[in-house]
Amino acid sequence: MLSLLQSAFEKRSPLFDATDAFRVVNGAADGFPGLTLDRFGDRFQVQFFGPEMLSRRREIVEAIVEAFNPVCVVVKERLSRSGKSLENAPMEIAFGLREDAVGVVREGRARFHVDLLDTVNPGLFLDMRHVRLEVEDRFRALSGAAQSGEGPRFLNLFSYTCSFSVHARLGGAAVATNADISGKILDKGRENYALNSLDLRPGEFFRGNALEYVRWACKKGLRFDGIVLDPPSFARFKGFNFNVREHLMPLVAECAQILNPHGFFMVSSNYSEFALDAFSRDVLDAVKSVHKNARTAWKRGQDIDFAGSGSTKDSCLVATLVEV
Repeated sequence: MLSLLQSAFEKRSPLFDATDAFRVVNGAADGFPGLTLDRFGDRFQVQFFGPEMLSRRREIVEAIVEAFNPVCVVVKERLSRSGKSLENAPMEIAFGLREDAVGVVREGRARFHVDLLDTVNPGLFLDMRHVRLEVEDRFRALSGAAQSGEGPRFLNLFSYTCSFSVHARLGGAAVATNADISGKILDKGRENYALNSLDLRPGEFFRGNALEYVRWACKKGLRFDGIVLDPPSFARFKGFNFNVREHLMPLVAECAQILNPHGFFMVSSNYSEFALDAFSRDVLDAVKSVHKNARTAWKRGQDIDFAGSGSTKDSCLVATLVEV
C-alpha cells in the first residue's frame, strides 16, 4: 500500500514546481480501483467511488499519513451501501481536526482557498489546472500586444470560485467577469481575488444563469477577448433546467456573438457520454456559425495526474479551445 502511494506520487513529479494541488491517485490506473486521492497543499482528500477498497479504508488512511505527513485527511464515500452514486457524499475527518481541513494552495502565481469539508469539491477543480495556466499565459500575451483602449476582457461562465478569472487577471486582463447562480460561490470568488491582491472592478460579478448574462451582454454590446464555458452536466435556476446535452451547443453559438475577433473560447464538460472528437467538432461548428474562420487550437482530456482518464465515469473530461 505504502509503495503504491509513493510510486503514484512520484509519477506526478512534473507538476511539483507548478502546484501543490493535484491528484495523487486516480483509481485502478494507479492500483487503487474505485478510489481517488487528491492533494491540496498539506491536506489530502480520499474519495471512494466504488466498494473495491472500502474494507481497507483504515489501512489506506494510515498509509497516507505515513507517506505524506499531512495535517488533515478527509474521507468521502461517493457510493451508498446499496451501490447508488451520491452527490451529497458523507464526509469524515479521518486524521487531523476540522480547522485543518481549511487552507490555501498554490497554482503557478495564483493562490486559492480550499475547504475539504465545504462541499463535494473543496473549491478548486484539479482537472482544469492546465487550462487555467494557459488562460493566464494567453492574457499575458494579449495585454502585452494591446496598443490602446481598456485592455483585454475575460468572461468566465459557470464560474464557481472564479479560479479562471484569477489567472486571467494575473495575466493582465483588464476585467474578468464571473457569472454563477450561487451568491455564496461568488463570495468565495471575491475571497480568491483578495487572496491574490486583485481589486474588484465594476461588472466582474454577476449572479444569474450563464445564458441570461450572455444575452444581456449581447444587447449591451459587450465583447470579450477570451471566454471559458465549463458548465455542470445539469443545473437549475429560476425554473430553467440546464441540460448539457441539449443546451450546451446553442449556448456556445450565443457566446460566439460576444467574442472579439482574434479571441479564444474554451469549452469543456465532464459529462461522460461526450466523445472528445465529436465534442470538439460540434463546438467548432457552433463557433463557426458566427466566426467563419474559427479554428480548433487543441482538444484534450485531463492532465497527467489523472492517469487512465476517460476509463471511468468519475474521471472524464472533454475540452477544446477555439481561436477566431
